[in-house]
Amino acid sequence: MKQDPAQATFSHLLLSGTLVHEGSFQEMQESFGIWVHPQVVMVVSIDRYTDLVIGKPFHWRMEIGHQVVEGVCEAVTEPFVWVWVAEGVLAVLVELALESPQEPGFRQVTGRIARQIQQRCKKRGVNVSIGIGGFYDNPYMLHFSYEEAKESMVDRFFQGNALIFHYEKKQGQEDGWHSPLASAERAELVARLRIGDEEGTVASLRALLDKMAQTYRHDVNMFKSEAVELVITMSRQVLDSGANAALILSENARFIQDLYVTIRYDKFVQKVCQYARRLAAYMEPNDLTAVSPVIRKAVQYLKENLHRKITLEEIAQYCCVSVYHLSRLFKRETGMSPIDFLNRKRVEKAMYYLKSTDCTVQEIASFVGFQDANYFTRTFKKYAKCSPIGYRRAKLC
Repeated sequence: MKQDPAQATFSHLLLSGTLVHEGSFQEMQESFGIWVHPQVVMVVSIDRYTDLVIGKPFHWRMEIGHQVVEGVCEAVTEPFVWVWVAEGVLAVLVELALESPQEPGFRQVTGRIARQIQQRCKKRGVNVSIGIGGFYDNPYMLHFSYEEAKESMVDRFFQGNALIFHYEKKQGQEDGWHSPLASAERAELVARLRIGDEEGTVASLRALLDKMAQTYRHDVNMFKSEAVELVITMSRQVLDSGANAALILSENARFIQDLYVTIRYDKFVQKVCQYARRLAAYMEPNDLTAVSPVIRKAVQYLKENLHRKITLEEIAQYCCVSVYHLSRLFKRETGMSPIDFLNRKRVEKAMYYLKSTDCTVQEIASFVGFQDANYFTRTFKKYAKCSPIGYRRAKLC
Protein backbone atom coordinates (compact mmCIF):
# COMPACT_ATOMS: atom_id res chain seq x y z
CA MET A 1 0.00 0.00 0.00
CA LYS A 2 1.41 3.35 -1.05
CA GLN A 3 1.25 6.50 1.03
CA ASP A 4 -1.50 8.99 0.27
CA PRO A 5 0.21 12.43 -0.08
CA ALA A 6 -2.57 14.21 1.83
CA GLN A 7 -2.35 11.71 4.70
CA ALA A 8 1.44 12.02 4.76
CA THR A 9 1.30 15.82 4.97
CA PHE A 10 -1.45 15.78 7.59
CA SER A 11 0.52 13.28 9.72
CA HIS A 12 3.75 15.24 9.35
CA LEU A 13 2.09 18.45 10.56
CA LEU A 14 0.88 16.66 13.69
CA LEU A 15 4.16 14.85 14.41
CA SER A 16 6.35 17.89 13.89
CA GLY A 17 4.15 20.24 15.89
CA THR A 18 4.00 22.64 12.92
CA LEU A 19 0.22 22.42 12.57
CA VAL A 20 -0.01 25.70 14.52
CA HIS A 21 1.63 27.52 11.60
CA GLU A 22 -0.90 26.30 9.04
CA GLY A 23 -4.29 26.81 10.62
CA SER A 24 -6.76 25.25 13.01
CA PHE A 25 -7.03 21.49 13.30
CA GLN A 26 -10.57 21.56 11.89
CA GLU A 27 -9.40 23.61 8.90
CA MET A 28 -6.62 21.13 8.18
CA GLN A 29 -9.04 18.22 8.45
CA GLU A 30 -11.33 19.86 5.92
CA SER A 31 -8.43 20.86 3.65
CA PHE A 32 -7.04 17.31 3.50
CA GLY A 33 -10.37 15.50 3.72
CA ILE A 34 -9.19 13.54 6.74
CA TRP A 35 -11.48 13.26 9.75
CA VAL A 36 -9.31 11.21 12.09
CA HIS A 37 -8.60 12.83 15.47
CA PRO A 38 -5.54 10.90 16.74
CA GLN A 39 -4.60 11.10 20.41
CA VAL A 40 -1.66 8.69 20.58
CA VAL A 41 1.34 7.89 18.40
CA MET A 42 2.88 4.45 18.00
CA VAL A 43 6.32 4.08 16.45
CA VAL A 44 6.69 0.79 14.58
CA SER A 45 10.35 -0.08 13.97
CA ILE A 46 11.53 -3.02 11.85
CA ASP A 47 13.82 -5.11 14.04
CA ARG A 48 17.47 -5.35 12.94
CA TYR A 49 16.67 -3.30 9.85
CA THR A 50 20.19 -1.88 9.49
CA ASP A 51 21.55 -5.44 9.40
CA LEU A 52 18.85 -6.84 7.13
CA VAL A 53 19.20 -4.09 4.53
CA ILE A 54 22.88 -4.76 3.86
CA GLY A 55 23.34 -5.99 0.30
CA LYS A 56 19.62 -5.89 -0.47
CA PRO A 57 18.36 -4.30 -3.72
CA PHE A 58 16.12 -1.24 -3.73
CA HIS A 59 12.93 -3.19 -4.43
CA TRP A 60 13.50 -5.24 -1.23
CA ARG A 61 13.22 -2.03 0.80
CA MET A 62 9.98 -1.17 -0.95
CA GLU A 63 8.57 -4.65 -0.42
CA ILE A 64 9.35 -4.87 3.31
CA GLY A 65 7.83 -1.41 3.76
CA HIS A 66 4.66 -2.52 1.98
CA GLN A 67 4.46 -5.61 4.18
CA VAL A 68 4.65 -3.51 7.35
CA VAL A 69 2.02 -1.02 6.17
CA GLU A 70 -0.35 -3.79 5.13
CA GLY A 71 0.20 -5.53 8.46
CA VAL A 72 -0.69 -2.30 10.28
CA CYS A 73 -3.78 -1.74 8.14
CA GLU A 74 -4.99 -5.28 8.84
CA ALA A 75 -4.32 -5.02 12.59
CA VAL A 76 -5.69 -1.60 13.51
CA THR A 77 -9.47 -1.33 13.51
CA GLU A 78 -9.52 2.12 15.13
CA PRO A 79 -9.35 5.25 12.92
CA PHE A 80 -5.70 6.06 12.17
CA VAL A 81 -3.24 7.66 9.76
CA TRP A 82 0.40 6.71 9.15
CA VAL A 83 3.62 8.07 7.72
CA TRP A 84 7.21 6.85 7.35
CA VAL A 85 9.46 8.92 9.62
CA ALA A 86 12.76 7.16 8.85
CA GLU A 87 13.92 4.20 6.81
CA GLY A 88 12.47 1.17 8.58
CA VAL A 89 10.42 3.27 11.02
CA LEU A 90 6.68 3.94 10.67
CA ALA A 91 4.59 6.32 12.81
CA VAL A 92 0.97 5.30 13.36
CA LEU A 93 -1.35 8.02 14.70
CA VAL A 94 -4.39 6.40 16.32
CA GLU A 95 -7.78 7.76 17.43
CA LEU A 96 -8.99 5.99 20.57
CA ALA A 97 -12.50 5.84 22.00
CA LEU A 98 -11.18 7.23 25.27
CA GLU A 99 -11.49 10.61 26.89
CA SER A 100 -8.30 10.66 28.95
CA PRO A 101 -5.10 8.68 29.57
CA GLN A 102 -6.23 8.11 33.15
CA GLU A 103 -8.86 5.65 32.00
CA PRO A 104 -7.83 2.12 33.03
CA GLY A 105 -8.18 0.88 29.47
CA PHE A 106 -5.51 3.10 27.89
CA ARG A 107 -2.55 0.74 28.35
CA GLN A 108 -4.70 -2.31 27.63
CA VAL A 109 -6.13 -0.85 24.41
CA THR A 110 -2.81 0.44 23.07
CA GLY A 111 -1.05 -2.76 24.11
CA ARG A 112 -3.66 -4.83 22.26
CA ILE A 113 -3.25 -2.74 19.11
CA ALA A 114 0.53 -3.09 19.29
CA ARG A 115 0.34 -6.87 19.72
CA GLN A 116 -2.02 -7.15 16.78
CA ILE A 117 0.39 -5.14 14.62
CA GLN A 118 3.26 -7.42 15.63
CA GLN A 119 1.24 -10.54 14.87
CA ARG A 120 0.14 -9.31 11.44
CA CYS A 121 3.63 -8.19 10.51
CA LYS A 122 5.16 -11.46 11.70
CA LYS A 123 2.78 -13.42 9.47
CA ARG A 124 4.21 -11.37 6.62
CA GLY A 125 7.75 -12.28 7.63
CA VAL A 126 8.67 -9.03 9.41
CA ASN A 127 9.45 -8.64 13.14
CA VAL A 128 8.81 -5.23 14.62
CA SER A 129 9.17 -3.49 17.96
CA ILE A 130 6.70 -0.79 18.95
CA GLY A 131 6.97 2.28 21.16
CA ILE A 132 3.76 3.84 22.48
CA GLY A 133 3.58 7.50 23.46
CA GLY A 134 1.26 9.26 25.86
CA PHE A 135 -2.38 10.29 25.31
CA TYR A 136 -2.95 13.86 24.02
CA ASP A 137 -6.48 14.86 23.12
CA ASN A 138 -5.22 18.26 21.99
CA PRO A 139 -3.93 17.75 18.39
CA TYR A 140 -1.47 20.62 18.79
CA MET A 141 0.31 18.56 21.45
CA LEU A 142 0.36 15.24 19.63
CA HIS A 143 4.04 15.71 18.73
CA PHE A 144 4.79 15.07 22.41
CA SER A 145 3.29 11.61 22.04
CA TYR A 146 5.57 11.01 19.06
CA GLU A 147 8.68 12.05 20.99
CA GLU A 148 7.61 9.89 23.92
CA ALA A 149 7.06 6.88 21.67
CA LYS A 150 10.60 7.24 20.29
CA GLU A 151 12.05 7.74 23.76
CA SER A 152 10.28 4.65 25.10
CA MET A 153 12.14 2.50 22.58
CA VAL A 154 15.53 3.44 23.94
CA ASP A 155 15.26 0.42 26.27
CA ARG A 156 15.27 -1.85 23.21
CA PHE A 157 19.03 -1.19 23.10
CA PHE A 158 19.54 -3.63 25.99
CA GLN A 159 16.46 -5.84 25.80
CA GLY A 160 16.29 -7.13 22.22
CA ASN A 161 13.66 -7.37 19.50
CA ALA A 162 9.91 -7.93 18.96
CA LEU A 163 9.09 -5.88 22.07
CA ILE A 164 6.43 -3.35 23.06
CA PHE A 165 7.31 -0.27 25.10
CA HIS A 166 4.88 2.07 26.87
CA TYR A 167 6.31 5.49 27.61
CA GLU A 168 6.96 6.11 31.29
CA LYS A 169 8.22 9.42 32.56
CA LYS A 170 11.65 8.94 34.10
CA GLN A 171 12.30 10.04 37.64
CA GLY A 172 14.79 12.85 38.13
CA GLN A 173 18.33 11.59 38.60
CA GLU A 174 20.06 12.04 41.89
CA ASP A 175 22.51 14.88 42.18
CA GLY A 176 26.04 13.91 41.33
CA TRP A 177 27.30 11.22 39.02
CA HIS A 178 29.70 8.44 39.79
CA SER A 179 31.16 6.20 37.13
CA PRO A 180 30.86 2.46 37.86
CA LEU A 181 34.42 2.02 36.58
CA ALA A 182 37.33 2.16 38.99
CA SER A 183 40.44 4.07 37.94
CA ALA A 184 42.45 0.84 38.10
CA GLU A 185 40.07 -0.79 35.61
CA ARG A 186 40.45 2.08 33.18
CA ALA A 187 44.21 1.98 33.66
CA GLU A 188 44.31 -1.74 32.85
CA LEU A 189 42.46 -1.13 29.57
CA VAL A 190 44.81 1.65 28.49
CA ALA A 191 47.91 -0.22 29.67
CA ARG A 192 46.97 -3.24 27.56
CA LEU A 193 46.36 -0.96 24.59
CA ARG A 194 49.73 0.75 25.02
CA ILE A 195 51.63 -2.53 24.73
CA GLY A 196 49.63 -3.49 21.62
CA ASP A 197 47.79 -6.37 23.32
CA GLU A 198 44.77 -6.68 21.02
CA GLU A 199 43.12 -9.64 22.76
CA GLY A 200 43.79 -8.24 26.20
CA THR A 201 42.43 -4.83 25.21
CA VAL A 202 39.24 -6.37 23.84
CA ALA A 203 38.77 -8.63 26.88
CA SER A 204 39.26 -5.71 29.26
CA LEU A 205 36.95 -3.49 27.20
CA ARG A 206 34.18 -6.12 27.12
CA ALA A 207 34.34 -6.44 30.91
CA LEU A 208 34.03 -2.66 31.33
CA LEU A 209 31.11 -2.43 28.89
CA ASP A 210 29.29 -5.26 30.67
CA LYS A 211 29.80 -3.51 34.01
CA MET A 212 28.53 -0.22 32.58
CA ALA A 213 25.50 -1.97 31.06
CA GLN A 214 24.49 -3.29 34.48
CA THR A 215 24.71 0.21 35.97
CA TYR A 216 23.09 2.11 33.09
CA ARG A 217 20.47 -0.48 32.12
CA HIS A 218 17.79 2.21 32.26
CA ASP A 219 19.89 5.06 30.89
CA VAL A 220 21.18 4.24 27.43
CA ASN A 221 22.47 7.76 26.84
CA MET A 222 24.72 7.58 29.91
CA PHE A 223 25.99 4.18 28.80
CA LYS A 224 26.82 5.43 25.30
CA SER A 225 28.42 8.60 26.63
CA GLU A 226 30.78 6.72 28.93
CA ALA A 227 31.57 4.18 26.20
CA VAL A 228 32.48 7.04 23.87
CA GLU A 229 34.70 8.46 26.63
CA LEU A 230 36.59 5.15 26.69
CA VAL A 231 37.00 5.28 22.90
CA ILE A 232 38.37 8.82 23.14
CA THR A 233 40.76 7.80 25.92
CA MET A 234 42.10 4.92 23.82
CA SER A 235 42.41 7.14 20.76
CA ARG A 236 44.37 9.71 22.75
CA GLN A 237 46.91 7.03 23.65
CA VAL A 238 47.33 6.16 19.98
CA LEU A 239 47.86 9.83 19.15
CA ASP A 240 50.45 10.10 21.92
CA SER A 241 52.34 7.21 20.34
CA GLY A 242 52.87 9.28 17.19
CA ALA A 243 50.12 7.95 14.93
CA ASN A 244 48.72 10.08 12.11
CA ALA A 245 46.55 12.62 13.95
CA ALA A 246 44.39 13.58 10.97
CA LEU A 247 43.62 9.94 10.23
CA ILE A 248 42.81 8.99 13.82
CA LEU A 249 40.67 12.05 14.49
CA SER A 250 38.64 11.65 11.28
CA GLU A 251 38.12 7.95 11.97
CA ASN A 252 37.07 8.79 15.53
CA ALA A 253 34.49 11.34 14.42
CA ARG A 254 32.85 8.92 12.00
CA PHE A 255 32.96 6.05 14.46
CA ILE A 256 31.47 7.98 17.38
CA GLN A 257 28.67 9.27 15.17
CA ASP A 258 27.92 5.68 14.16
CA LEU A 259 27.91 4.53 17.80
CA TYR A 260 25.25 7.02 18.84
CA VAL A 261 22.80 5.71 16.22
CA THR A 262 23.45 2.03 17.02
CA ILE A 263 20.24 0.60 18.48
CA ARG A 264 21.38 -2.79 19.81
CA TYR A 265 23.71 -3.47 22.72
CA ASP A 266 25.35 -6.54 21.16
CA LYS A 267 26.01 -4.65 17.92
CA PHE A 268 27.35 -1.68 19.91
CA VAL A 269 29.83 -3.88 21.82
CA GLN A 270 30.90 -5.59 18.61
CA LYS A 271 31.64 -2.25 16.95
CA VAL A 272 33.58 -0.87 19.92
CA CYS A 273 35.69 -4.02 20.22
CA GLN A 274 36.48 -4.03 16.49
CA TYR A 275 37.56 -0.40 16.73
CA ALA A 276 39.69 -1.17 19.80
CA ARG A 277 41.49 -3.85 17.78
CA ARG A 278 42.30 -1.29 15.11
CA LEU A 279 43.62 1.14 17.72
CA ALA A 280 45.74 -1.58 19.34
CA ALA A 281 47.19 -2.43 15.94
CA TYR A 282 48.52 1.14 15.69
CA MET A 283 50.56 0.47 18.83
CA GLU A 284 52.42 -2.46 17.26
CA PRO A 285 56.09 -1.57 16.68
CA ASN A 286 57.06 -1.51 13.00
CA ASP A 287 59.78 -4.11 13.57
CA LEU A 288 57.15 -6.64 14.65
CA THR A 289 54.79 -6.28 11.71
CA ALA A 290 56.80 -8.58 9.43
CA VAL A 291 57.65 -11.42 11.82
CA SER A 292 56.78 -15.03 11.03
CA PRO A 293 53.44 -16.52 12.12
CA VAL A 294 55.15 -18.53 14.88
CA ILE A 295 56.79 -15.46 16.41
CA ARG A 296 53.63 -13.38 16.02
CA LYS A 297 51.77 -16.08 17.93
CA ALA A 298 54.44 -16.06 20.64
CA VAL A 299 54.39 -12.26 20.89
CA GLN A 300 50.62 -12.20 21.31
CA TYR A 301 50.78 -14.95 23.94
CA LEU A 302 53.38 -13.01 25.90
CA LYS A 303 51.31 -9.83 25.80
CA GLU A 304 48.20 -11.65 26.97
CA ASN A 305 49.95 -13.39 29.87
CA LEU A 306 52.47 -10.90 31.18
CA HIS A 307 50.41 -10.50 34.36
CA ARG A 308 51.49 -13.96 35.57
CA LYS A 309 54.55 -16.19 35.79
CA ILE A 310 55.37 -17.67 32.39
CA THR A 311 58.15 -20.00 31.18
CA LEU A 312 59.90 -20.61 27.87
CA GLU A 313 58.59 -24.17 27.86
CA GLU A 314 55.02 -22.92 28.11
CA ILE A 315 55.48 -20.45 25.24
CA ALA A 316 57.16 -23.09 23.05
CA GLN A 317 54.39 -25.57 23.73
CA TYR A 318 51.75 -22.99 22.83
CA CYS A 319 53.54 -22.30 19.54
CA CYS A 320 54.07 -26.05 18.86
CA VAL A 321 57.89 -25.73 18.56
CA SER A 322 60.88 -26.66 20.68
CA VAL A 323 62.33 -24.26 23.23
CA TYR A 324 65.57 -24.13 21.25
CA HIS A 325 63.80 -23.33 17.96
CA LEU A 326 61.59 -20.69 19.59
CA SER A 327 64.49 -18.94 21.33
CA ARG A 328 66.64 -18.94 18.19
CA LEU A 329 63.85 -17.75 15.89
CA PHE A 330 62.58 -15.12 18.36
CA LYS A 331 66.06 -13.63 18.79
CA ARG A 332 66.67 -13.57 15.04
CA GLU A 333 63.37 -11.86 14.16
CA THR A 334 62.95 -9.43 17.06
CA GLY A 335 66.52 -8.86 18.20
CA MET A 336 65.78 -9.98 21.75
CA SER A 337 64.95 -13.12 23.71
CA PRO A 338 61.35 -14.02 24.63
CA ILE A 339 61.99 -13.27 28.31
CA ASP A 340 63.64 -9.96 27.44
CA PHE A 341 60.59 -9.05 25.33
CA LEU A 342 58.27 -10.08 28.18
CA ASN A 343 60.07 -7.94 30.73
CA ARG A 344 60.18 -4.94 28.40
CA LYS A 345 56.41 -5.13 27.96
CA ARG A 346 55.93 -5.54 31.70
CA VAL A 347 57.96 -2.42 32.37
CA GLU A 348 56.16 -0.52 29.62
CA LYS A 349 52.82 -1.41 31.19
CA ALA A 350 54.10 -0.54 34.66
CA MET A 351 55.15 2.90 33.41
CA TYR A 352 51.57 3.73 32.54
CA TYR A 353 50.34 2.62 35.96
CA LEU A 354 53.01 4.69 37.69
CA LYS A 355 52.10 7.92 35.93
CA SER A 356 48.33 7.41 35.70
CA THR A 357 47.30 5.82 39.02
CA ASP A 358 48.12 6.10 42.70
CA CYS A 359 48.67 2.34 43.04
CA THR A 360 51.65 1.34 45.16
CA VAL A 361 54.79 -0.10 43.60
CA GLN A 362 53.97 -3.47 45.12
CA GLU A 363 50.46 -3.40 43.62
CA ILE A 364 51.81 -2.44 40.21
CA ALA A 365 54.42 -5.18 40.41
CA SER A 366 51.67 -7.77 40.90
CA PHE A 367 49.60 -6.25 38.08
CA VAL A 368 52.43 -6.79 35.60
CA GLY A 369 53.48 -10.26 36.68
CA PHE A 370 56.09 -9.76 39.41
CA GLN A 371 55.45 -11.47 42.72
CA ASP A 372 58.54 -9.86 44.28
CA ALA A 373 58.48 -6.06 44.40
CA ASN A 374 62.26 -5.91 44.81
CA TYR A 375 62.82 -7.99 41.68
CA PHE A 376 60.34 -5.74 39.87
CA THR A 377 62.32 -2.67 40.93
CA ARG A 378 65.59 -4.17 39.70
CA THR A 379 64.00 -5.13 36.38
CA PHE A 380 62.42 -1.70 36.03
CA LYS A 381 65.78 0.01 36.58
CA LYS A 382 67.37 -2.20 33.93
CA TYR A 383 65.03 -0.98 31.21
CA ALA A 384 63.90 2.45 32.41
CA LYS A 385 67.29 3.53 33.87
CA CYS A 386 65.56 4.70 37.03
CA SER A 387 63.53 3.27 39.90
CA PRO A 388 59.72 3.05 39.78
CA ILE A 389 59.48 5.77 42.44
CA GLY A 390 61.92 7.97 40.52
CA TYR A 391 59.95 7.50 37.32
CA ARG A 392 56.68 8.43 39.03
CA ARG A 393 58.19 11.55 40.58
CA ALA A 394 59.63 12.66 37.25
CA LYS A 395 56.30 12.22 35.46
CA LEU A 396 54.33 14.02 38.15
CA CYS A 397 56.60 17.06 38.20
